Amino acid sequence: MITRAPRGTKDVLPDESYKWHYLENIIREITDLYGYKEVRTPVFEHTELFVRGVGETTDIVQKEMYTFLDKGERSITLKPEGTAGAVRAYIEHGLHSVAQPIKMYYITPVFRYENPQAGRLREHHQFGIEVFGAKEASLDAEIITLAMKLFERLGLEGLELNINSIGCPQCRPKYHEALKNYLEAHLDDLCPTCNTRYGKNPLRILDCKNKECGVIVEGAPIILDYLCEDCDTHFKRLQALLSAASIDYKINPMIVRGLDYYSKTVFEIISTQIGAQGTVCGGGRYDGLVKECGGPDVPGAGFGLGLERLLLALESQEIEIPQESGRDLLFVTIGEEARQKAFELLQTMRANHILADMDHVGRSVKAQFKYADKANVAWVCILGEEELKSNMVKIRSMKDGKEELISQDRIINYLDKREGAVK
Repeated sequence: MITRAPRGTKDVLPDESYKWHYLENIIREITDLYGYKEVRTPVFEHTELFVRGVGETTDIVQKEMYTFLDKGERSITLKPEGTAGAVRAYIEHGLHSVAQPIKMYYITPVFRYENPQAGRLREHHQFGIEVFGAKEASLDAEIITLAMKLFERLGLEGLELNINSIGCPQCRPKYHEALKNYLEAHLDDLCPTCNTRYGKNPLRILDCKNKECGVIVEGAPIILDYLCEDCDTHFKRLQALLSAASIDYKINPMIVRGLDYYSKTVFEIISTQIGAQGTVCGGGRYDGLVKECGGPDVPGAGFGLGLERLLLALESQEIEIPQESGRDLLFVTIGEEARQKAFELLQTMRANHILADMDHVGRSVKAQFKYADKANVAWVCILGEEELKSNMVKIRSMKDGKEELISQDRIINYLDKREGAVK
């Protein structure tokens, strides 16, 4: 068993890591354009942070967290999502005292104990946006626009933006009352989890994945009919801003998201091409979360996006991710003295940003050339006894096989003037 990764985890091997580099580079370009800066939080936090921040009635807290006692008998949890840690960092470092809003992003592993499925592992990776200190609907529209811009840049099609408002602490109690009145007659038919939610947070019943519960809530009251004036105005502004940005959307009153901290705006971006679990991005507003976690009363909004699911969506649409370039140069050596000289020249090449390498396996000359071909090397520099005596190298293009004898101190200049080297 020690030679197999734990169930629900997956290695990213060297020959596929270029896909992750590609995604991460585009993410960083777009977040920089929108004025977001990276935050890196610990991979584990105190368990209470997630209980208070994520919500004790959520599936994450009730069923999915990796929680353990450390050697000091403190309850510690591997982060199941990224928002709570960002909130804790915002509070701990007093970021509310600097110019608002604070616009953050992260790329982080997250951990959930659930049945592994396509694009969703027990350890997966999440790109997230978190903004603190901005209450206007323009911020909600901005984070949605950022996500849609990312998908557009990647060439993804068949995406559907679903939006909803789940109100605020002022108007939601009236909706809770109406929802509970409706559900009361169906309690015997609800799953055990939803029976527990009925008393604590009935809104979460709308998010249940149980088919029987899904049929029941189809006739439930719609929260949009219970919004207060402020929430209604906020939601209408969001719609107007999305339309101004030429972003198509669908109002879906059944979206509540799976976390207790949301208020007002919630949204999901769904792919129609990766099966039943097609949500590739989800988020919304969480105006009371910072205060709930012990900080000041400041608004917040954000989203989370699974990178594994994003890669799956790209694969399903046969969108090819460009491979990283191979080596510019490989030294092919004959004899130990030539190997030592090649190692010396390697340092000069790399100091001048030439992607150079040499054989470290002890291959024959023929095998070194075969390796150069497989490794997509642009040029080889052949070093043997004759070349050492004359301080020369024989440089060969792997594209057309043409060779030229040049002095060792002219290698960099030679490559600068020809295609095939990355500078």
